[in-house]
Amino acid sequence: METHATFVLFFLALGCSVLGGMLGMASGMFIVPALTGFGHMDIHEAIGASLVSVIACSCASAAPYLRGRLTNVRLAALLEIGTTLGALSGVLLVGVVPVRALYLLFAGILLVSAWQMFVRRVEPAAPCGVKPGRRSAALHASYPDPATGREVPYVVGRIPVGLLLMYAAGLISALLGIGSGVLKIPAMDTALRLPIRVSTATSNFMIGVTGCASACAYFLRGEIVTSVAAPVALGSVVGSIAGAHILMRTSTRHLRVLFVSILVLIALQMLLHGLD
Repeated sequence: METHATFVLFFLALGCSVLGGMLGMASGMFIVPALTGFGHMDIHEAIGASLVSVIACSCASAAPYLRGRLTNVRLAALLEIGTTLGALSGVLLVGVVPVRALYLLFAGILLVSAWQMFVRRVEPAAPCGVKPGRRSAALHASYPDPATGREVPYVVGRIPVGLLLMYAAGLISALLGIGSGVLKIPAMDTALRLPIRVSTATSNFMIGVTGCASACAYFLRGEIVTSVAAPVALGSVVGSIAGAHILMRTSTRHLRVLFVSILVLIALQMLLHGLD
């Protein structure tokens, strides 16, 4: 590959991962359309490069979230069971489910998720509608609010619903080669009633594991091109670190508005792909 093309891929991944890192979405959501639309790459090779960037993005930006005590590691380990099973199921369904049907389904899910996150504008310190239970007591935690400097406790509930939604997120992630954070964050926000900062950090911690489960299958099929995946992964590492630091300094209200806007834009893009 020419040096010019390598630099283009690097800076493309850099810009995508800055936005993805601060939203917990990784960069796969933006890299796949960019590689297929502007680079005219095969969709399967673009998905393979995207999955590599998802893994790199998650690993690079996990440390700032952990140091800031935003990531709920115990909850992530539990929910990853459903996400990984969904990713493995998605790999088995690649080539079976019509791509146009997936785009339309995904657009609908994104629009519903955007609406649910939009209507929930206030984040109480103790989320309403979630009752502490014995089985989920070990998952309850708190995080430091950078604006006020105080600890904000939160309660984790409705674990079975969360696991079901994580399975669906992993399934669609493997089929479309995108970071499943775009579905995990709304699921944690609406089903588990987690604060948006905790949802974002925990999602970012999880998407690397989901990406590994899917990337192994694409690698065995020879659909991960190293000359494309390498600069994309490097750009994702640099951008995701910057995105994580931006998240730590962004207000919750602005973060929610930005995330809803991104969901709507991506949903419209997926809808156009499905309608072709």
